[in-house]
Amino acid sequence: MPSPKKPLLSLLLFFIAISYCVADDIRMMQYNLMNYTTSSLGSCNTSGSYLDDKDRNLRTIIDYVLPDVFCVNEIGSQTTYVNRILNNVMNANGRTYYANCPLTNYSSSSIVNMLYYDSRKLVFHSHFYITTYPRDINAYKMYYKSEGLAQGDTAFITFIIAHLKAGNSEENENARKTQVERLTTKLEQVGIANYVFSGDFNLYGASEPAYQHLLFNNNTAFRFLDPIDAYGKWNNNPQFAKVHTQSTHTYSENGCFITGGLDDRFDFILVSPTVFYGTQKVQVLPETYHALGQDGLRFNGTILYPTNHTLPQEILQAMYDFSDHLPVICDIEIKTNTKIDDFISSLYVNVENPVKNELHINIFAENDQMFHFEIFTMEGKQIDHFSEYISSGYNSLNRRFDFAPSFYILKITNERYETVIRKLIK
Repeated sequence: MPSPKKPLLSLLLFFIAISYCVADDIRMMQYNLMNYTTSSLGSCNTSGSYLDDKDRNLRTIIDYVLPDVFCVNEIGSQTTYVNRILNNVMNANGRTYYANCPLTNYSSSSIVNMLYYDSRKLVFHSHFYITTYPRDINAYKMYYKSEGLAQGDTAFITFIIAHLKAGNSEENENARKTQVERLTTKLEQVGIANYVFSGDFNLYGASEPAYQHLLFNNNTAFRFLDPIDAYGKWNNNPQFAKVHTQSTHTYSENGCFITGGLDDRFDFILVSPTVFYGTQKVQVLPETYHALGQDGLRFNGTILYPTNHTLPQEILQAMYDFSDHLPVICDIEIKTNTKIDDFISSLYVNVENPVKNELHINIFAENDQMFHFEIFTMEGKQIDHFSEYISSGYNSLNRRFDFAPSFYILKITNERYETVIRKLIK
């Protein structure tokens, strides 16, 4: 009679044999373009070579960053402006592969959102919008062009873009909260998992109702997480100088730029739990999240002064001349080939690798339930097992890991017999 361990051993060896895959990163950039239109906006003078100058400066920035996904706010609400950036900026200097998503303007705003993408890596699938005051919120579902696409091997990710109501009055704060409430309601109806939410949120601090709703929505499956966990009062606070994105100017040459120097974190990239933990082939890389040109020495200063050594001078000058916001950038890893992490249920689990003398497990549970944990050697020998009662929501578990440096297999099972398998590296 074969040993009862052998089916498990065979399964583990199968997992191991296919667990090595080539992942790809996509770089996304979120940017407020500052009134990319010839329509008047306050005292902004858009006459003469206004758009030609903006094209030249934005082209310099795009040449440098080359984002795979480019999410923008404050582009003119006509397709003329969308096409102008596509042709004069994105597909310039030898590039022919950028495309744009559909434009909507059901809120009848003079400035709207848009997404441009590298069509060599991504394919537009579908979109939806939420009509809010004063602008639409736009969502674009994309899928990745993997080598196994013909066999159905791909990853889906939805990019959501918003430009929330400006202003720091209680009325404005409530308007922002209403906007994001409509978004999360729509997400619950659509039922998507991998989503990234970016834009100019006009938030002054984490205590604002809109931000509280995004991070602590009662429906835990449709919350957002901040990849850099910069929670606090951002406005005019030097403690958060490294994440301030507005304003690049202390004075305005043509009435277009908000002034006052860099002292606000208005521009954000937030992600869903699945993207944060990487449970469904898509994972944000928090260490890549940054505001371009921000070195933490800009508090109430400009992108140019004090002297900035983070970027070539021509890039800094182009950013200064182009917008009163800094672009926010982060990389997202796409894992499409079948690997050990893909043999999972709807559970959200993240294990910190490499493991040292303590195993750290982050786990999300939809409700209170018992979880069972088993650890195996690569030969299939069980060397540890334990059970933990996990409360609904996000949990962090720590357990001593006094085993020799090697590779191990962690198997996690809940009360519904849903199973997650992870490879451990020590």
